[in-house]
This record gives sequence, structure tokens and C-alpha cells, in this order.
Amino acid sequence: MKAELLAPAGSYESMTAAIAAGADAVYIGGSRFGARAYADNPDEDLLKRAIDYAHTKKRRLYLTVNTLLKDEELEELYAYLNPYYREGMDAVIVQDFGVLRYIRDMFPELDIHASTQMGITGPYGAEFLKGLGATRVVTARELSLAEIRSIHESVDIEIESFIHGALCFCYSGQCLLSSMIGGRSGNRGRCAQPCRLPYDLYENGKRLNKTQKQYLLSPKDICTLELLPQLIESGVYSMKIEGRMKSPEYAAGVVRIYRRYLDRYLENPQKKFQVRREDLQELQNLYSRGGFSDGYYRRQNGPGMMSPGQSNYCTDNEKLLQELKREYLDREFPEKI
Repeated sequence: MKAELLAPAGSYESMTAAIAAGADAVYIGGSRFGARAYADNPDEDLLKRAIDYAHTKKRRLYLTVNTLLKDEELEELYAYLNPYYREGMDAVIVQDFGVLRYIRDMFPELDIHASTQMGITGPYGAEFLKGLGATRVVTARELSLAEIRSIHESVDIEIESFIHGALCFCYSGQCLLSSMIGGRSGNRGRCAQPCRLPYDLYENGKRLNKTQKQYLLSPKDICTLELLPQLIESGVYSMKIEGRMKSPEYAAGVVRIYRRYLDRYLENPQKKFQVRREDLQELQNLYSRGGFSDGYYRRQNGPGMMSPGQSNYCTDNEKLLQELKREYLDREFPEKI
């Protein structure tokens, strides 16, 4: 039984911190074509250095190319990817069907991961993408454990699913709200996050929220620490943590807790799996939106998934942040990039 713990790297520092905390692989964006245009993405030289660093630590690095490209940009893709391909990057994560086909033709030996932005919700979609050359599918966050199991039992392809972090209000890759309200496209890496804004709720011209505006479209972050055995048994190989816009301390803190419990289960699947309340609280201290939910894995939907009272919370626990910085940032990579 195998599993991969996949961590977000919104910067070089986040990458080193996540690897130091126990990530098997990291996903990171470069200067172009990634879904987090506002992250501290490395330039070409630093990204090549990141690839070398990951391989020195016997870890894997996946590059995000998970936006929709314009025709003229597709012509620039080869020159963008080739330096990282030659450096040995392990895979690319893609959303655009044209990009998938182009990479398959131009870099036939490079693994391609079909992004959650593609809205993969069942075996037929997974089989179709495998036929196009994808070696892994990142499932839509709206799937249940049973639906993931159905893909696993029907299609011989690696499955990657989100285990922790932000949950979008809409299917990833299908949301146009940011373009309509904020003038910035989430499918071009510039989501304005309108689902995290406060709103009033009206019915027949009458406002239903009596006091202040509420975050009516803002889901809680997901936390599946207690579901790790079920996720693995359902066929999930790569356990993905969301958070390329969050800090290196966040990446390290979340990875170290999931690493501990993932190893515990893999070493002895027959042993009763229990999660300490203190570890769940530490995850909330790092970042939460009014608590956690386990997403759609065990339910279709429900008000318990939403966080109308607050859209975000970052810890002010300086002791925790300093501990993480000392353990996973300063010790692993003391010089400043």
C-alpha cells in the first residue's frame, strides 16, 4: 500500500519547508500559466534550482500549467517548459485540453496530471483523459468517497484528491463569478475570490439577514485527517494539500501533521486509527474559516460546510509560528533567497 503526500509551494521557501516537514512531492507555479498568478512564484533560474533541490532530497516536483491559454500563448509554451523539462521536472498539471495535447506531442516522456480544473467527476472522464495521455487525474472536490472508488475500480490511472485546504463554492474550472464581478478570470490564474466577500440575502425584496452582511458563499476549509484510511482504501494515491497562497509556516505545519498520521496508518492499517484533538486544533490554529468540514466525501451538501460568520482566519499564535520557522525554515535553508 502506497500513498503520496503532496504539498503546496507558493514560493521557494514554502517548497523547502514542506519537504523538510515530510512532503513526498510539491506542486509549484512558474512565472507564467499557473492558477495562482499572485503567489510568490519563482523565476526560471530559481525554479530550476527548486527542481534540483527536490531531487537532491529524493522528492518530486510538479509544475502547474493549469490555466486556459490563448492561441498565441500556446506558441510560447515550448520555450517556457523546455528548460524545466531538461532540468528534470517530474510532471506538469494542466487544465487546457490543447495544452495537454501539445505537451504530449512535444514532451512525450513527461507525465501529465489532469487538473481538478478539468472537472473530473467519474470513470468516463478519467478514461477519456487517460486516452489523451494523462497519467494522473486530480478529482473534482465535489466527489464522494464512493465516486472516487468507482474511478479507481474502473480506470487504471493514478488518482489525486484534495485532503486539506480551501473549498471553492463552484466546481473548479467552471466558475465565472470572478470574471463577472471582479473582472479577473479564475481560469487565467487571477481569481478575485468573490465567494469570500460579504453579501446580503434577499427574498421577495426583504432582507433576511437582520444585522450585518454575511459570507454566504464562503465554504469552510476541508480537513480530512480522520478520513485518511477511507481515502486510501477508496483508491486515492496522492493526498493533496491546498495552499499556494499561504505561508511557508502553513505548508510545514499542515504537512507535518498529515505526515505523522499517514505514516501511522500505512505502517499498520489494522490498528485502530485515532486522531488527537490537539492536532486538529493545531490545524485550525494555522488557518481556518470558522472551523473545518470534510467536504463532500461523506455528504452531498449542507449548511455545515459553509462559514457565513467569517471568511478567513490566520493564527496569531506566535509561539507556533516561531516553532515551525525554527524547525523547518531556518534549519533547512538558513540563507535568504
